[in-house]
Amino acid sequence: MPTVAFHTLGCKVNHYETEAIWQLFKGQGYERVDFDRESDVYVINTCTVTNTGDKKSRQVIRRAIRKNPDGVVCVTGCYAQTSPAEIMNIPGVDIVVGTQDRVKMLDYIEQYKQERQPINGVTNIMKNRVYEELDVPAFTDRTRASLKIQEGCNNFCTFCIIPWARGLMRSRNPEDVIKQAQQLVDAGYKEIVLTGIHTGGYGEDMKDYNLAMLLRELDAKVKGLKRIRISSIEASQITDEVIQVLNDSDKIVRHLHVPLQSGSNTVLKRMRRKYTMEFYKERVDRLKEALPGLAITSDVIVGFPGETEEEFMETYNFIKEVGYSELHVFPFSKRTGTPAARMEDQVDEEIKNERVHRLIELSDQQAKEYASMYEDEVLEVIPEEQFEGEEGVLVGYTDNYMKVKFQGTEEMIGQIVKVKITKAGYPYNEGRFVRIMDQPNLTEQVTAIS
Repeated sequence: MPTVAFHTLGCKVNHYETEAIWQLFKGQGYERVDFDRESDVYVINTCTVTNTGDKKSRQVIRRAIRKNPDGVVCVTGCYAQTSPAEIMNIPGVDIVVGTQDRVKMLDYIEQYKQERQPINGVTNIMKNRVYEELDVPAFTDRTRASLKIQEGCNNFCTFCIIPWARGLMRSRNPEDVIKQAQQLVDAGYKEIVLTGIHTGGYGEDMKDYNLAMLLRELDAKVKGLKRIRISSIEASQITDEVIQVLNDSDKIVRHLHVPLQSGSNTVLKRMRRKYTMEFYKERVDRLKEALPGLAITSDVIVGFPGETEEEFMETYNFIKEVGYSELHVFPFSKRTGTPAARMEDQVDEEIKNERVHRLIELSDQQAKEYASMYEDEVLEVIPEEQFEGEEGVLVGYTDNYMKVKFQGTEEMIGQIVKVKITKAGYPYNEGRFVRIMDQPNLTEQVTAIS
């Protein structure tokens, strides 16, 4: 039986696609082995969101080549799409496939075995207007299942290379989304995370169909689904209709990731973001009205070219005003090939780092404040794994995206469990097991154990 080993760099979408590629190999009789073992085929799914992403991807590619110089080394993903020639130049790389035509990978492998000539299968992504259907009926290692609903992005923010790596906006057929969601629930997943390159833009390329309609259909048609999470949504995509659906549904969780990037209108303009801080705040206020207790997480870029202390303070104060449950703070890093990398007034690294620290402190404080509202409350948690270094302790997420650790047993993993928050904190809250949702009789057994 031939073997295949995978290594995935980067985002949730890449992890989803690696699973989809594994399904293709599985269908051809391959056995999956650990990446650190010797394998007949190595598939490296690369990331290119930053220059560091490229560098890490190259390191992993070289590692595979060293592991088995006779193995077939296949490179795919975003870095493969934007820089195929650079990857083909690494001695030992046999096949390069970008972010489309993954289905051809197995044919390329057969072709390579016969001809022993490197194959560049990367085509122009900008010409692609159709969503490439990649089915994932189950995941190798996760309790939360990702479900990819769209591909590409039309925004062309000045700091971002992704449209060049992923192409323009393409939405997945709603029937395929519903069908796969049902498959995942039937495979035992309680929560599904809708994901994509620009997830909230789902349906923008379709006639008479949109994200709100998809959410309604998922809610109504998928039997046994307990939680729907949207991985990310832009402020401009939070329509009144979306707010209404969030308000009506008992499956869509009380958590949204709404990227901010900056809380200063002048910086937003230089970033070519399509909203103002006033608009963003208005949408978030509407959301919080519709969903009391809503957790809002976000991304912020600090030290964008030309960012003054005043602009940074605008962002700082804006974040204070919004009140997030958690922030991902990134120092601006120059991505070769983007307009922002060529801008004058690059911010000094030391200033950048100092601002990053100020924001991380604010974020930690906000996260603790948010969590403290839930001390002594009973919340629903889906435990994902054993907590590292602590025997008999599980860790998982509440519907409003708080990380909770509590004493529990192996069979609770992947189930919906009621947990009382005994001590709020960040990054972890501590809790006490109350009961398993679908199996009330299990409560007594576990109470006896603890």
